[in-house]
Amino acid sequence: MNSLIEVKNLIYEVRGYKVMLDSDLADLYEVPIKRLNEAVKRNLARFPKHYMFQLTNE
Repeated sequence: MNSLIEVKNLIYEVRGYKVMLDSDLADLYEVPIKRLNEAVKRNLARFPKHYMFQLTNE
């Protein structure tokens, strides 16, 4: 990903919340998406409960 990319272009509004996709965060940190998600799961206590959510059809 281009190092000059603006983070604000990676922020979306979904159901009234400003969010970033895990794929965009992984690109910013230059890690595979799988590793980013594993790191988050290993450190759940460090994140507020509203920090992340998974979209559903509902």
